[in-house]
Amino acid sequence: MTRNDIKELIMEIIADIDEDADFDSLKPDQPLRDQLDLDSMDFLDIVMELRKRHKLQIPEEDYPQLASLDSCVNYLEPLLKDA
Repeated sequence: MTRNDIKELIMEIIADIDEDADFDSLKPDQPLRDQLDLDSMDFLDIVMELRKRHKLQIPEEDYPQLASLDSCVNYLEPLLKDA
């Protein structure tokens, strides 16, 4: 998967969780939770969806690395390089 594919994957998962999510003004280096008004359950849903779709096991201590769109891509890129 390319970096752009991973960005699209994350946004697709968020859109599935929150169909009112507004990506137009999304800043990729800012926390997703603040920009899209995601709560902790929404965040866990994102992690669970990554597990379901790509068999990724993301340890809880790594959750902070999924804070922004850019950090998600940086964290997931090596894990999804062969996807």
